Amino acid sequence: MAGGVGSRFWPMSTPEKPKQFIDVLGGGRTLLQLTFDRFKGICDFENVWVVTNKKYVGIVKEQLPEIPTQNILCEPCRRNTAPCICYVSWRIKAKDPNANIVVTPSDHIVSDEQEFKRVIRQCLKFTGETDAIVTLGMKPNRPETGYGYIQADLSTSSPRNKEIYRVDSFREKPDLQTAVQYISNKSYFWNAGIFLWSANTIINAFRMYYPTINKIFEKLLPVYGTEKEQEEIDKRFPECESISVDYAIMEKAEEIFVCPADFGWSDLGTWGSLLMQTKRDLYGNSIIGNDVKMFDSHNCIVHTLGEKKVVIQGLDDCIVAEQDGRLLICKLTEEQRIKQFTGEQ
Repeated sequence: MAGGVGSRFWPMSTPEKPKQFIDVLGGGRTLLQLTFDRFKGICDFENVWVVTNKKYVGIVKEQLPEIPTQNILCEPCRRNTAPCICYVSWRIKAKDPNANIVVTPSDHIVSDEQEFKRVIRQCLKFTGETDAIVTLGMKPNRPETGYGYIQADLSTSSPRNKEIYRVDSFREKPDLQTAVQYISNKSYFWNAGIFLWSANTIINAFRMYYPTINKIFEKLLPVYGTEKEQEEIDKRFPECESISVDYAIMEKAEEIFVCPADFGWSDLGTWGSLLMQTKRDLYGNSIIGNDVKMFDSHNCIVHTLGEKKVVIQGLDDCIVAEQDGRLLICKLTEEQRIKQFTGEQ
């Protein structure tokens, strides 16, 4: 899923080029490309699908030339994750009725790719043998208020896989006091928004729990893969209700399982989360740049790939970021006000 407008990493990310299309980590690969890289060895290039907004199709083609052009599906407007997932599931089913599917956001990071691949492979085996829906639950290491949570029934694991458990409930993003309670209870996990199921399982779930969305994409079955597909999608997609797959399906379906996992996951929602996920020096500074010198500075995140030389003295707990002639210097505690400061939406 690569249609989001994630512009919270200003000045690097903008509505014209959201965070999934930028090199946030400074390693030469964008978040979209890193997501693609993680699935090498799990599925062939021709089985990778990207759902994105029409205005980002060119960027996707440029950054992922390996995948077939017809595997880039274009949303004419934003309608959250349920219509996106229903569309691509029907599109995949039209090509392979027995397909097994992983749905993942394109703007997250994973530090332990080998463990990620192990978890994905075992969950795909599980969904290939059952009618189950599986979501990945990240083991929390702090009382995070920016994530939703999954409560698992850890009393009994699945007979088919000892690492997979039934979901008791999904919980909304909590306040700090509630988050502290959650992490003191080993049955709570962060909801990473990574889902696994067979094409038949998810389509049957849409038929049962959200038929209004399902009917739109089921009726388009005759045009999938033809020249008329985009024209019909442009007409019908805006009719979909804007709703997440969590509300539409996950909180209603019965055969819902969670696989607790720990592979260094982050959704990189803030500059602060990037600071937490990257290597820091002895003074807590994270530096992403070619020639950055820091003096008397602590707990800063610096992202200046475009500058030849950067010298910083006397900054604590700050963001320093530059992109295309735009420079941000901001306290980490105030980053939620960046849009207010810049006047950009």
